[in-house]
Amino acid sequence: MDEYRLRMIDITKTFPGVKALDKVQLSVRPGTVHALIGENGAGKSTLMKCLYGLYRQDSGTIEIDGKQVEISSPNEALKLGISMIQQELAPIPYMNIVNNIWAGRMEKKGIIIDDALMLKKTQKLLSELEFNISPKTIAGTLSVSQLQAVEIAKAVSYDSKIIVMDEPTSSLTDAETEHLFKIIKRLKSEGRSIIYISHKLEEIMEIADEITVMRDGHYVMKSSIRDITIDGLINLMVGRKMEDRFPPNEHIVKEEISLEVQNFTSVNPKSFRNINFSVRKGEILGIGGLVGAQRTELVESIFGLRPIADGKLVKYGKEIHNANPKEAIKNGFAMLTEERRATGIIPMLSVFDNTMAVSYKKLCGNKIGLIDNKRLQKYVDQVVSNLNVKTPSTKTPIENLSGGNQQKVLICRWLLANSDILILDEPTRGIDVGAKYEIYKIMRKLTSEGKSIIMVSSEMPELIGISDRIMVMCEGRQTGMLEASAATQEQVMSFATTSSKTSRKSR
Repeated sequence: MDEYRLRMIDITKTFPGVKALDKVQLSVRPGTVHALIGENGAGKSTLMKCLYGLYRQDSGTIEIDGKQVEISSPNEALKLGISMIQQELAPIPYMNIVNNIWAGRMEKKGIIIDDALMLKKTQKLLSELEFNISPKTIAGTLSVSQLQAVEIAKAVSYDSKIIVMDEPTSSLTDAETEHLFKIIKRLKSEGRSIIYISHKLEEIMEIADEITVMRDGHYVMKSSIRDITIDGLINLMVGRKMEDRFPPNEHIVKEEISLEVQNFTSVNPKSFRNINFSVRKGEILGIGGLVGAQRTELVESIFGLRPIADGKLVKYGKEIHNANPKEAIKNGFAMLTEERRATGIIPMLSVFDNTMAVSYKKLCGNKIGLIDNKRLQKYVDQVVSNLNVKTPSTKTPIENLSGGNQQKVLICRWLLANSDILILDEPTRGIDVGAKYEIYKIMRKLTSEGKSIIMVSSEMPELIGISDRIMVMCEGRQTGMLEASAATQEQVMSFATTSSKTSRKSR
């Protein structure tokens, strides 16, 4: 048997005007987890689409167990034992788990579909993978982690020898991630090969055996995970030394209070209650906590997306009312939502239209509301240039941009609206380390100009590294406030579990 389960040799792929892959190499051994990393735009997804038959490489060869193969479609890939769990899960929402797993290859008894056999096989699959979900559950009612479970079960049902997982933990809790890792170790023990794509380097160091680094469509290097450090990986990914993962904080936060949140309480009794904090002019206030802490619910209520039972907002000494997002925008608030693709960008529209989305009326420049595109183009060009958005043109559809550049466009949107209080919910989720650094620089620049930022983050290094102060929440309650410069991960975690500990003691 060949030493490698998979070899991709000198894979080259060109799109009009762009060489996406240039003689890229990838070698994966049986029974291992092989991490594939690189910045957004490095070519990871393109390489995997060539492996899965979604793209046909211009040149280069693919070998499975030492034999050269041609992969012209996903159906061919599946026949060869290759399956792919993509970052954007796309189940058939109105069908149950059984039919989602066996879609397109229904088990039959003669010419009759054998529902009983498919149900039995699905129950066995879910049981073996320790997924406690009823096979008859409708896919549209499942959480992201449950949908991922279904996709893994589907991959195993094909008896896949090679399973590609693209950002599998981007929307998972720590407990769900641990369960996924347990499943991956089981798949390894069965001799399957896992190609694991993630921007979470700490996670890769824990789960991977070997790693391949890509940059700008090129192969950079392959290494055993034992022979590399996180700092070394970052340097290889970005092609330059990054001594620090966060830009220096040279800005002195003013004492002037820009926003006071007083006694904020949700109409939902299981959500947040009695939240009180202030944000200073030019400050980044981080909000930390575990899943279920109600951080997103709190900031969405501040922006008028959710109703409150009690509480008030005071901006620069004057009480304001954000009854809805329209009022919030009028009051100078901006919000980057947690799910950029679902509730942030308008994918079918251009960079220009996405940037202008909330500012047409304000910037059209005349009383009767006629749109002066030349005038607006100047505004868009300036803000896109200032934030170094990498796009061929502002007419380019935003869905064609990398995640980091999509996030920059959304920030451009709010800068044009002249917002001075920015709420950023998980601003760097799904973004590579180089793009993260650029987002952090933008945040620092905005606070130096006097804007205030409220940032929700589940990444502890980010929370401590970019915030000025950190407010910690647990189960809807505010449990701590820390100066970020002196905070430790242990302190944040202690506050993030305070309510849980108290409630366990009381029982």
